[in-house]
Amino acid sequence: MSTTGEGPGRSEAEAMIAEAKKALWAMVGLLAVLWVVQIVSALGDYAISRDLGIEARDPASLPDIFSSTFVHANWGHLELNSGPLFVFGFLAAYRGVKKWLGVSALIIVASGAGVWFTAPSNTVTVGASGLVFGYFGYVLVRGLFDRHPIDIVLGIVMALCFAYQFTSLLPTDEGISWQGHLFGFAGGIIGGWLFRDRRRKAVAAPDPATTLLPKDLS
Repeated sequence: MSTTGEGPGRSEAEAMIAEAKKALWAMVGLLAVLWVVQIVSALGDYAISRDLGIEARDPASLPDIFSSTFVHANWGHLELNSGPLFVFGFLAAYRGVKKWLGVSALIIVASGAGVWFTAPSNTVTVGASGLVFGYFGYVLVRGLFDRHPIDIVLGIVMALCFAYQFTSLLPTDEGISWQGHLFGFAGGIIGGWLFRDRRRKAVAAPDPATTLLPKDLS
């Protein structure tokens, strides 16, 4: 006898809740790292931000592709990124933190490399906005690639609610790194494809009523 409410559906829901809890703590941890780095940077007159930021087309600055996401120009810069980063990051992670880590690494590399190749010369680019736009792009397309109805609806809602964000993907003269936004967004879309669910097709079990018996039963 089975108890009402138990079964595969309940197990899937429990697994999703467990992953959502992990996603919550992952984002809290990421934001904590950013704020600790910002405190250290501010105490040192932002020398760390200048040293770890990406200087376009400078070979010595290539390793900064991996570090520039974690440093910011000032407190206002960090505060501006923190809210969207938490929201989009959580939505990107709640299906699985391990997958989120891979997606995050891809976005950081895509955004940083794009900045290194295309940003104006003699500029230093810092900040997590490329990661924010990467998560945004990932959330928009994940449902289409994974074929999860909930994620499809979520992507549509995010696109409608944050449509104004698309303007930040275009060139501006406001000292904003649209390159980091654009390439981070592209990295998120690519991540949606590369890290999509690859479900194996279920093989139907033979029907006992139609299973052929061997000719010789002796």
